[in-house]
Amino acid sequence: MHFDASDGVELVGEIAVPDDPTWAAIVCHPHPQYGGNRFNNVVTALFDALPGAGVAVLRFDFRADFSGGSGERLDAIAALDVLAAEVPGIPLVALGYSFGALIALGLDDGRVTALGLVAPPLAMVPDVDTPPVRTLVLTPAHDQFSPPAATEPIVAGWASCEHRVIEMADHSLVGHTRNVTELVTAWLSP
Repeated sequence: MHFDASDGVELVGEIAVPDDPTWAAIVCHPHPQYGGNRFNNVVTALFDALPGAGVAVLRFDFRADFSGGSGERLDAIAALDVLAAEVPGIPLVALGYSFGALIALGLDDGRVTALGLVAPPLAMVPDVDTPPVRTLVLTPAHDQFSPPAATEPIVAGWASCEHRVIEMADHSLVGHTRNVTELVTAWLSP
């Protein structure tokens, strides 16, 4: 599917909608300048698993010309627009992996009722704002960018935050995507 961001940039994505969804989620991928796209292993695992858990899901590629996060936030909002139109009245959640987690965290959109942040590089970002919604943070035990010891003090003050460590995993989460999908789907279960 093709859709446009508010500044006219054309985006490409895919949507999967189960019967009677209870949630609707966008999935933001890792940093596009380092090979991140909608076919990333974590993004694909979430896209494949969420519909079976009753979650409508949209994965998409960020704009081709990297804009340092501002344009990518517009892309994510455009994805929320598409998803909200596809499944009106369903609560929206923004999921993101790595750079995509930072984009999800930085969304200023009152329609987002929950955030799922997978391997967010929080230790690399000064002055992270406390999210105003229910939040799940999944940190790989051996994350190279924001390990549990660095992430925990940042998220400790977040209201309504559940922080889980994915044992034996590093930032790439190779071999651990099932852990990610199980934790995210359990967190989204009624």
